[in-house]
This record gives sequence, structure tokens and C-alpha cells, in this order.
Amino acid sequence: MNVETLPEWLTKIGVPDDVVSIGEEADQRWCLLTDDNGHEVFWQEQGNRYDWARFDDESVACHYLFGRLAWAQVARGSLTVPTA
Repeated sequence: MNVETLPEWLTKIGVPDDVVSIGEEADQRWCLLTDDNGHEVFWQEQGNRYDWARFDDESVACHYLFGRLAWAQVARGSLTVPTA
């Protein structure tokens, strides 16, 4: 998974487009930014960053964000986990 394929994966699990911003900061969204130092993932609200994490590897950053949002979908009941 990378920044190009992440939006498709998020759509597959029902994450609305207005929840994530890839490549630029945006309020009331999870942001994934890339710079010379790596990849940052955080929630931005009123210009402040929350739950900030930095990763050297793009794939790890994308999987981290995907995991957070997938869990939120499960908690909301929008994505179900099969039981055995």
C-alpha cells in the first residue's frame, strides 16, 4: 500500500473522502504528509496536530492510517468483523 493506492483501500471499507487529506494539511481530517524526513500521520483540528506519528517507510505510514480508520469503521458498526 502507498499514497496512490490508499484512497482506493479506504473507499473499499467505507471511509468517506472528507475524512482524509493526503499531501496537504486540512482541518477536521486525518492527514498524511510526505517530506524529506519521512511520512507524518496525524489528526488536524483548529490548526493543531493530534495523535501525530512519523514513519520512515511510506507503506508503514499508509498501513498505520488504514488501520486506524478501519478500526473506527468497526467501532461505528460500518465494517463488521466475521465471527467463526
